[in-house]
Amino acid sequence: MNIQQLSKRLETVVSYIPEQSKIADIGSDHAYLPCYAVNKGIASQAIAGEVVKGPYLSAKKQVEDAGLTREVEVRLGNGLEVISPGEVNCITIAGMGGALIASILEAGKDKLTDGPRLILQPNVSAKSIRTWLMENEWDLIGEEILEEDDKLYEILIAEKGDPNTHYSKELEKELLLGPFLMRDRNDAFIKKWNQELRQWKNIVNNMEKAEKTEALETRKNELLHKIKMVEEVLIS
Repeated sequence: MNIQQLSKRLETVVSYIPEQSKIADIGSDHAYLPCYAVNKGIASQAIAGEVVKGPYLSAKKQVEDAGLTREVEVRLGNGLEVISPGEVNCITIAGMGGALIASILEAGKDKLTDGPRLILQPNVSAKSIRTWLMENEWDLIGEEILEEDDKLYEILIAEKGDPNTHYSKELEKELLLGPFLMRDRNDAFIKKWNQELRQWKNIVNNMEKAEKTEALETRKNELLHKIKMVEEVLIS
């Protein structure tokens, strides 16, 4: 992967950036995504944010080597603290856990007052993001799930607006599986949730062999409830 050729998941993230946006890529690592987006004419300006000194320096070198120092600024800082309110109209956060992405959004809520588009790619726990978006009045406007190198990735796109627009009465299921992904149910979606089912059922089987405690029974019942929800979606 380089600034000319992104991975499939990052190319998909970039595909949701509105044309000629000013973007901030949080946790940018080598700044591949912002450099690629600028090179392709998708973003006019970009900020690459990194909280760790090593990746920050790598990103700065990447931008310098690409001759993009006027278009891509690399900043050292935690989460959204690298931007000011209204400075960008699109924010990408990719390759982190969903709970971490939600915590970054929560900590930086004051930077989101102008309602930039959010393009979020969690490695796990997309539900954490959907829940945060709903609780903070962001409209989930699209989702995609894809497979790359035997790994499954979900991408969520949100804009400021009515959080209930794309949800139905099956809210609990949709927060877990994704309202758009549930309706589309492509091969990657089916593969992901069959994998989850196998893992959950193995855990339940092990729980049934363990000494019973109140906490264990609570956890087991939660898993059985999730298993039931997912199976209902997969067989419908």
